[in-house]
Amino acid sequence: MSDSVTAADVRSALRELANPADATHLQRFFKSGPGEYGEGDVFLGVRVPVSRGVAKRFAALPLDEVDKLLDSDVHEDRFVALVILNARFAAASRPRSFDDAARAAMVELYLAAVRRGRVNNWDLVDVSAENIVGPWLLDKPRDLLFQLARSESLWERRVALLSTFAFIKAGDASTTFALSELLLGDRRDLIQKAVGWMLREVGKRVDRSLLTGFLDRHAPAMGRTALSYSIEHLPPEVRAEYRAR
Repeated sequence: MSDSVTAADVRSALRELANPADATHLQRFFKSGPGEYGEGDVFLGVRVPVSRGVAKRFAALPLDEVDKLLDSDVHEDRFVALVILNARFAAASRPRSFDDAARAAMVELYLAAVRRGRVNNWDLVDVSAENIVGPWLLDKPRDLLFQLARSESLWERRVALLSTFAFIKAGDASTTFALSELLLGDRRDLIQKAVGWMLREVGKRVDRSLLTGFLDRHAPAMGRTALSYSIEHLPPEVRAEYRAR
């Protein structure tokens, strides 16, 4: 596929696959009603595997067209844009095709989309943060994540936490712990779940004793959701002990 492909082509392909019944379900599932975290989000009713297939078809979409797609009001348009951006970032990160200038441009594009509220539901954050921001910061200072974690935006805070998944996979729990401490008092459900999820992954992928050491210090101050997620893979008697705190 040539560079002549446009965001309009992607939008057209997705609309050919739209399913009104699935759209209704997805609007409920992603809490797009008044006062909910995804208020106003618009869905075509294209399921994730199908959306990923569209992203694969349009993998050569130029970055300026990816950015246009991210500005769409339609959720699936933005999801496909992020999947394409993931693949482009991964390609520019491979040793034989490493291009740090291209990677920097993609990170800048992504963060601009985050800050203007286009990465604005949990699936959009979760499909992208660990694949773009996380790998970019593996060998760099991580001040950016603490700036995002202090944002008033729920989605910027979740981006900060989910970006640390890349560090966890590399065996480094330090930033996950620091951000979890910073957000320990944040009782928004999607932050609670993100904190607990990342802590659980530390225990699973890095060192269980690091997780239990964190919990020994902080379990009494943690919200119930974060604690429940974080201890999910621990033995039943250990889970009961932490819940009792």
